[in-house]
Amino acid sequence: MVDFSGHLSSIALPADQRIAETQRFAQTMTREADVRQALEQVTSDYGFHGFLVMVVPGKSCRSLSDSVVMTNWPKDFLISYDAASMMAGSPVIERLRRSTIPFTYDTELDSRRRSDGKGNAVLSLFERVNLRRGVYIPVHDVHGTCGAVAFGGNREAVNPGELKELTFIAGYLFSRLSELKEMRGRAPGGLSRREIECLHWAAAGKTTTEMAKILDLSEYTVNHYLSRATRKLDSVNRVQTVAKAIRAGLIN
Repeated sequence: MVDFSGHLSSIALPADQRIAETQRFAQTMTREADVRQALEQVTSDYGFHGFLVMVVPGKSCRSLSDSVVMTNWPKDFLISYDAASMMAGSPVIERLRRSTIPFTYDTELDSRRRSDGKGNAVLSLFERVNLRRGVYIPVHDVHGTCGAVAFGGNREAVNPGELKELTFIAGYLFSRLSELKEMRGRAPGGLSRREIECLHWAAAGKTTTEMAKILDLSEYTVNHYLSRATRKLDSVNRVQTVAKAIRAGLIN
């Protein structure tokens, strides 16, 4: 479990120390699952019901689902939202396209600003999944990708102190998630399912003989898969290969 209790106290540190602490803490996350766990903990700690990480969609995009990077919002919510073409008239999405300032949202108020007549349907949908109020935080990664992290629920509007903390947290979690996705995109370049399976069991401390029995393969074949993975990850031995695979999020 990722513990934010100590890290949040660093908000009071001078900016340079806070940045250094943030970078150190972010590097402890070696898998996308670690970032998800952190987002889930932030969601709970601040009294929200769900989180959403997205890439800000262009004007030609009509699907919220296509813009989602990671979320624990119900899948049927996204399906219903897109089926009713609700994104086109969303004042929240439009604001994300033209502003980099974090802002709160209230579905009851925002739905009145829609010009497409879908306000009541939007309000009903968000109420059904307990995402009536929350905050959107514009973020970006080192490549300039514009995104947003949202936290939603039924709690009262966040106060300025909470908004500052959430903005700080969302920024580095989005950056770390982008880094991990980029690593995953590079590393698998050729790693087969069998190679990953062998690395998984190697990381668990299994010998070649034990892996052969678990995977119902010959020891020769296991060594073959491990050797290929070592070459593909540009490693010098099995230990380094396993370490690289863990950092890239290929194995747990």
